[in-house]
Amino acid sequence: MNNSTFTGCGNVTQDPEMKYTDSGISKLKFSIACNRSWKNAKTDEWEEDTSYFNVIAWRKLADDTADVLEKGVGVIVTGRMEQRVWEKDDGTKQNIVEVVAENIAIQTRSISDFTRKRAGDNAEGGSKRATATSPRKQVEEELVKDPF
Repeated sequence: MNNSTFTGCGNVTQDPEMKYTDSGISKLKFSIACNRSWKNAKTDEWEEDTSYFNVIAWRKLADDTADVLEKGVGVIVTGRMEQRVWEKDDGTKQNIVEVVAENIAIQTRSISDFTRKRAGDNAEGGSKRATATSPRKQVEEELVKDPF
């Protein structure tokens, strides 16, 4: 049983590469950059870190996503982590860990896009967070303005 489940949200780092096996099975290769940010408690500054993941999609999933993925597109990828090990001609061992995609979704908007708009101070000097509408209501209002 393979319990190495992966879910990652990020941006495609380069245009995907479609290849076919000798038997005609499609294989789509691309990588994603997943960012995370946090506020450093000591410096009170926001910090960010990026992790990069190689992704492989096979067969129908590769065919369905090849035409819509391109560099910069936000995606949500779910799948499993797999490690491949091989020996080069000179005898050295190489290995790589990749995500074998089971689902790929185009990321249209993020809840954090809406909640970040609420950060800051209001006219009275207090936090807007205390007087702002709920994130769900804000998302609903944004979707009414721009349904897609």
